[in-house]
Amino acid sequence: MSFNWVCSVPSQTFMSVIISNKCKSFKGLMNTGIGGCNGFPSFLPKEVSLIKDPYARALARRIQRLPVQLEFEDSRSCIMSSCVKPLKENEANPVVLLHCFDSSCLEWRCALPLLENAGLETWAIDVLGWGFSDLGSLPPCTVASKRHHLYQIWNTYIKRPMILVGPSLGASVAIDFALHYPEAVKKLVLINASVYAEGNGILSKLPNTIAYAGASLLKCLPLRLYANMIAFSNISLSTTLDWTNVGRLHCLLPWWRDATVGFMNSGGYNVAGQIKKVKQKTLVICGEQDQIISYKETLRLHCELPNSNMRLIPESGHLPHVEKPASVAELIREFVRGDI
Repeated sequence: MSFNWVCSVPSQTFMSVIISNKCKSFKGLMNTGIGGCNGFPSFLPKEVSLIKDPYARALARRIQRLPVQLEFEDSRSCIMSSCVKPLKENEANPVVLLHCFDSSCLEWRCALPLLENAGLETWAIDVLGWGFSDLGSLPPCTVASKRHHLYQIWNTYIKRPMILVGPSLGASVAIDFALHYPEAVKKLVLINASVYAEGNGILSKLPNTIAYAGASLLKCLPLRLYANMIAFSNISLSTTLDWTNVGRLHCLLPWWRDATVGFMNSGGYNVAGQIKKVKQKTLVICGEQDQIISYKETLRLHCELPNSNMRLIPESGHLPHVEKPASVAELIREFVRGDI
């Protein structure tokens, strides 16, 4: 470790064919966003047009839905899964960006263009149950299904070992995935990583009525606004409000509440006991002014990972890829190219 400071039966076969054909039938529509307003994909909530952040508006126009075939214990389904595809593909390991708890690929509105400008093939993927995928036929939104969904995206569209980037709870998503599918992950980047919570705790034991009430509270504007005031440092109230609208846009989809309660009931991520098993080289990024994940937790993560480097971003809160995108993009670029 180094430490530096810097800014099975015929019927099943038949169903498989039907689902496969259904997925193929979507491909002619998946890039079009037919019926969209102001260039936005038609599947985004109409409130996207009210967002002022030019970077969020630009990235929102690039969001696509790709058909992803999923298999669960007793069923198969084709999910139209939301993501931002790279403008160009190259032979190097692609960078794949995840997002925080209950968020979307719009988190990467500022840093993704910088990564692309640096010549990196960059994907931003919505984790199953969050973001803008079509979950009209609601699949399970457990840790296992989120992992399987990400693997199917990788196996169908990416097909090369990737640099997997996870901020906050996305770091748990990334670690869990890397341990189960080591062949798919070349390196890890963990940003203000939330990895020491033991699942969803008491949330997984709540009665459904209370769980749904809690999900509704999670969606409400005042709570989201307060969370953003904690997550960011030194931004104006008008910017905080606009970024709050960006962060809660996916909550306006009709299946969001069911998917959220499904994840709450499933138990959530618990990767603390597996961190020492991670074999991939890892870059740990820490926001100097993060009020959500303590510096002590980040230092513990750096020490427990067998092969890690750590970098600190000054004057940044919990989401440095939004607040200090140039610093995050430069660190990722250096890490991809082996300079860290």
